[in-house]
Amino acid sequence: MAERANGDVGLIRRGRFVDLEFMLQIGDQGHYIRIDKGRLTSVTPSPLLLRPWTFAIHIDAAAWPQFCQKMPRPGYHDIFAMCKLGVARIDGDINPFMANLRYFKEVLAKATSSTSSAAASAKEAAHGR
Repeated sequence: MAERANGDVGLIRRGRFVDLEFMLQIGDQGHYIRIDKGRLTSVTPSPLLLRPWTFAIHIDAAAWPQFCQKMPRPGYHDIFAMCKLGVARIDGDINPFMANLRYFKEVLAKATSSTSSAAASAKEAAHGR
């Protein structure tokens, strides 16, 4: 994920003002993702007790494979759609998340993509990620 995200110059430019750590939890498995000036500098598996994060994105284990499909079915195509279905939630200070929404949606898309080609990125952007 970090290699794909850090290899995207446009993504780094969009996230150049992002300096924080957030948690991405899929089912019972969580990861602390550190971002410095738009670059993913570390992805640390949890559980690490009392580790601070700015916000957390929780996605049900059964919903993640649906989200990772090239053309996810309706309701699994976007983090907010999954929240509406009740299979995801966002906790914590969501101000930095909302202020940099496109950046974070693209970071999540990098986590789901199996290739880092420009064509794959264009397809991901086309279906709302």
